[in-house]
Amino acid sequence: MSVNLSKAHNLAWRKFLTAHVTLIERIERDLATAELPPLSWYDVLFALSEAPERQLRLHELAQAVLLSRSNVTRLVDRLEVAGLLQREQCKRDRRGAFAVITVEGLAMLECMWSVYESGIVKYFACHLDATEVKLFTKILNRMTSISDL
Repeated sequence: MSVNLSKAHNLAWRKFLTAHVTLIERIERDLATAELPPLSWYDVLFALSEAPERQLRLHELAQAVLLSRSNVTRLVDRLEVAGLLQREQCKRDRRGAFAVITVEGLAMLECMWSVYESGIVKYFACHLDATEVKLFTKILNRMTSISDL
């Protein structure tokens, strides 16, 4: 199947990728400057804070944060050592384990959010007016709802 990609589409794609990497790097830098953990920790803590009973099986957590099972396992290990989550054995099947956010994890999530939110405002939101936000969201929704992914 041959697809002709216009120069304009190619440029837009490259700008999209560059913007994503640049904004994430800036937010990561802000978190490091504030002596806070990296954004991947925030993503895990956020997913757990939003989950029923604030817990997820590791495969569910991997899906929620878009990481492989092995990567999420290593990340969970680090978060557990830091006291931000704990593993609890599943009472129903005894083979599975849940990652459960701790009180310390909720506090860290809140600290990280203040820096993360500032970064979103400073590096992203300030560049879009209300009309552009609606259009951008509409376009991204269309892109992420493609049925043949």
